Amino acid sequence: MRLYPTFFKVAFSWMDAELAHTLGFAGIRVLHRSGLGSVLSRFTRPDPGSAVEVMGLRFPSAFGLAAGFDKGATGTHALTDLGFGHVEIGTVTGQAQPGNPKPRLFRLIKDRAVINRMGFNNDGAAAVAPRVAATLQSLEEQALKTGLERPIVGVNIGKTKMVDLERAVGDYVTSTRALAPYADYLVVNVSSPNTPGLRQLQELDSLRPLLGAVREEADAVTGRHVPLLVKIAPDLADEDVRAVTQLALDVGLEGIVATNTTIAREGLGLRSTEDEVTACGAGGLSGRPVRRRSLEVLKMLRQHAGERLTLISVGGVTTPEDVIERLDAGADLVQGYTAFLYEGPFWAARINRGLKKAARRVRG
Repeated sequence: MRLYPTFFKVAFSWMDAELAHTLGFAGIRVLHRSGLGSVLSRFTRPDPGSAVEVMGLRFPSAFGLAAGFDKGATGTHALTDLGFGHVEIGTVTGQAQPGNPKPRLFRLIKDRAVINRMGFNNDGAAAVAPRVAATLQSLEEQALKTGLERPIVGVNIGKTKMVDLERAVGDYVTSTRALAPYADYLVVNVSSPNTPGLRQLQELDSLRPLLGAVREEADAVTGRHVPLLVKIAPDLADEDVRAVTQLALDVGLEGIVATNTTIAREGLGLRSTEDEVTACGAGGLSGRPVRRRSLEVLKMLRQHAGERLTLISVGGVTTPEDVIERLDAGADLVQGYTAFLYEGPFWAARINRGLKKAARRVRG
């Protein structure tokens, strides 16, 4: 019997969504600091046989936590205690910024969806970098102690709101310089709908020099080849998805993260009322309603790229069956986020158990 849905209804469903997130994340960090996180991880961690090698990195599991939950690397190790094979930090910008005015995070519980217009609220690359470094050291020490695979830490970078598009490349390079030395992999986010003009950077004439500059800076400051990916929107037309895929191949990216949130509202208003949707206002929609489009984009990417790109699929993932469906459709890794808010702290552990059972059926 699952208790969390009842707990969510009593404790969080009536509360402002951002406050609920803050309190929930604080609880996860407290659990880790108390030492109970390491005890919990014995029951939540992926099965050793679930490890996968992607982009030259060894992931304990194909399932991880998408960017947006831990924006500033303030609880990454604590999140891995819950069973995520990787955690993607961010989005982090070159300069610290408060994000958009509150309220800016809204739940559509009947649709298992969220609308957000957070606006890349974060402490800036210079402040986040030492936290990522400390997290990696802590995870390395744990891996040596347990003999298990170290969870992977990705870093997602975006544009500072006050930086105009003409100076965007320099802003991304600033973040790269600070964060690339500590990132297992790096993601260039040009697809959030909540920073004015950001999605214009998905246009090929803008995207090519941006990715080239980030690639060059990452190699220069690390002395190693940091895997580099770009995160795209589900709202791209099919021909644009194929064009970005080709660009990623042309500039030598390791992969693509697909997809970010959507500005569309298709699929809503069936469970949630039109008034409930309208009351949330502008922002990116995530959760169950984006499942179909995210899967479509994944299949297009794999069809066009073949095995030449790593594909991380995110959007509308809730169950172990959803994760398996993405892997079968060509994803190398799968991420979730919105369902975490509804499924609770043992969500990743349930996914891991489902993947283990599926692997056993295949071997059997």
